[in-house]
Amino acid sequence: MKDIEQLVQQLSSEATTIRPAPSPWVLSLKWAGTALIYLLVALAASGLRPDLAQAVQQPLYVAELLLLLLILLATTFGSALLAFPDLHQKRKLVYAPAVFVAMFMLLMTFAWLTDTPPAPFPVHSFECTLDITFVSLIPAALAFWVLQTYASTYPHWAGSFALLAAFSVGAIWLRLYEVNDSILHVLQWHYLPMIMVGLIGYLAGRKALKW
Repeated sequence: MKDIEQLVQQLSSEATTIRPAPSPWVLSLKWAGTALIYLLVALAASGLRPDLAQAVQQPLYVAELLLLLLILLATTFGSALLAFPDLHQKRKLVYAPAVFVAMFMLLMTFAWLTDTPPAPFPVHSFECTLDITFVSLIPAALAFWVLQTYASTYPHWAGSFALLAAFSVGAIWLRLYEVNDSILHVLQWHYLPMIMVGLIGYLAGRKALKW
């Protein structure tokens, strides 16, 4: 009996306190805050587009930036929910990014149809996609690093949302930095690549976030 009591005392003394994981709200706020700070640092390094004062007078441009920000916040929160095996009992909120993406698609379609006569194309093309991707690398790596410490039962979607959130950071940065009013160019080289990014995140999540 004494041996059992000693064993219990020994095991009790060796037990470590397990710190509970933060809620998805706290986790997403940390991610979003870090992403926004990173965005501000990137803009401080690159500078803002010189015609920004005139650009923000265009309602469609402001709406585009606002919806990009909402997509960033929604995908960040979606990733945080998907990090938990039970989605923290908030399954319906996981679909929020789809709502904002649909609104964004409608907005950009309207902007394209009303771009008459169309604004001239910039002299570059795929360089924009490369720039957005480069800026997105750090937030994407951080998101995957944090997600690996959780037990997601939806690693594919968690990875997809994480990369979409990171790509949104790069997309916001470029729209605030680049002097470009060609909606068709923006659709082709800024936003259509988001489909491929989401797919890459889906595949990467299945590999990197599976437990």
